[in-house]
Amino acid sequence: MDRKISHSSGKRKEAVARATVRPGNGTFRVNTMLLDHLNPRFARERVRVPLLLADGILDLNKIDISVVTSGGGVMGQADAIACSIASALVEYSGSEELHDIYVKYDRTLIAGDHRETEVHKPSQSSKGPRHKRQKSYR
Repeated sequence: MDRKISHSSGKRKEAVARATVRPGNGTFRVNTMLLDHLNPRFARERVRVPLLLADGILDLNKIDISVVTSGGGVMGQADAIACSIASALVEYSGSEELHDIYVKYDRTLIAGDHRETEVHKPSQSSKGPRHKRQKSYR
């Protein structure tokens, strides 16, 4: 049997996720926890998007996916996980059709999201990049 393994990474803001796809029995783990235990529910659904789109092309019951993620917030990590899974599944399957499905649904699943947070300006670093002192007219 071919022991094919695929590694891929995804980023979103400060979050980084690294996904590994290998032949197995259909388990999906995020930081050693099963996907069903990932909270909040909306983040869990965001992570499931690449799996739902790949369901007709790949047999998801015959592969194991494990993801390690760090940095950023909950939704940033969810988007980074989705990006890394989509890239890993395309690499694992070698399917151009799956790549086209991901790009047609949401280009950032494959290309990533290039946006970054704005740098905070001097003398107001804790308040935000564009914070100004409030002015009183009375």
